[in-house]
Amino acid sequence: MAVLRIDGMVDPHVHLRDLAWAHKATFASETAAALAGGYWAVLDMPNTPPSTINRAALDTKLHTIGATARCDWGVYLGASQADNTGEFAGTWVDICGLKIFCNDTTGDLLVEDQGLRDRMYAAWTSPKPIAVHAEGETVLQILELVRQHRRHTHFLHISTAEEIGFLRAAKVEGLPISVGVCPHHLFLTDNDVSTLGAFAWMKPVLKTANDVAALWDGVRDGVVDVIESDHAPHTREEKLSAKPPYGVPGLETTLPLMLTAAHDGCISKERVVELVSTNPRRLWGLTCPPETYALIDLDATYTIDAAHLHSACGWSPYAGMQVTGKVIETRVRGALAYDGERVLAAEGFGQRVVQH
Repeated sequence: MAVLRIDGMVDPHVHLRDLAWAHKATFASETAAALAGGYWAVLDMPNTPPSTINRAALDTKLHTIGATARCDWGVYLGASQADNTGEFAGTWVDICGLKIFCNDTTGDLLVEDQGLRDRMYAAWTSPKPIAVHAEGETVLQILELVRQHRRHTHFLHISTAEEIGFLRAAKVEGLPISVGVCPHHLFLTDNDVSTLGAFAWMKPVLKTANDVAALWDGVRDGVVDVIESDHAPHTREEKLSAKPPYGVPGLETTLPLMLTAAHDGCISKERVVELVSTNPRRLWGLTCPPETYALIDLDATYTIDAAHLHSACGWSPYAGMQVTGKVIETRVRGALAYDGERVLAAEGFGQRVVQH
């Protein structure tokens, strides 16, 4: 058996639910899924109601996640169209970064006004990243703010050849940016919607085979810095409803999918480690605790079975896919948190990540 050790895997882009959406999933259930996926830590987005846009909402989330998370964690502050820049300085110590939703997505945090975005960039003097949901021409608008204010900006879930082109040029220019891509935009295309239906609906939506090819080029040549799941569980009933929400789970399938790509010769194992561990820790300034790692059996080939996943939603767009590479152990601070079958970490074992 060939075993790969990956120290301190981090997913900087998850939606753990809980709070007003606890019927979809909880911090306990989804951090269990993270451990089963090999992750040490996850960084949770702010658009689960009550939206994390002020001190009171942040305190509510910090209390609940601190009491129930099984893996280590961080949380973002969300930018608000009502202009919550006054909240920035008072929350910096407790958050991992700022999230700005610049294009339509789940929730009510859309910030479309470029003047307001400019004020937000001016007010954000923390070294912690600004993470943006920006699509198409909006990417260029955000790059103009990065050019002006020189704030480290992470472009989440990039999904098109055009966007990769914009960001490749921005890196050549030397702008302080990083780029994330999701497995669903690498392993699925818009053709899959006809068979998967709403179980393949997410924001940004699935794109063409040509876009997928451009994303893989960016993964291989270094334009892409991070593979992030955009883990966003909804119940099966919600997905089958007349108005299904956008979002798919991914914490337990990201690493097997990427290691399958390595097994097939698409990228190297070393590159996978950079994308899921080394780079996110560096970009977010995270300190990995001693004896915190995942062990993966690189020879294990199996079929993804939604019934064996730990996420509360109980489904996966990758169900039925054959993958190579299975997490057989996850340790956090020396403690066995996942033994390859069972999550052993108790609720509240997870700690808030340390940033430097």
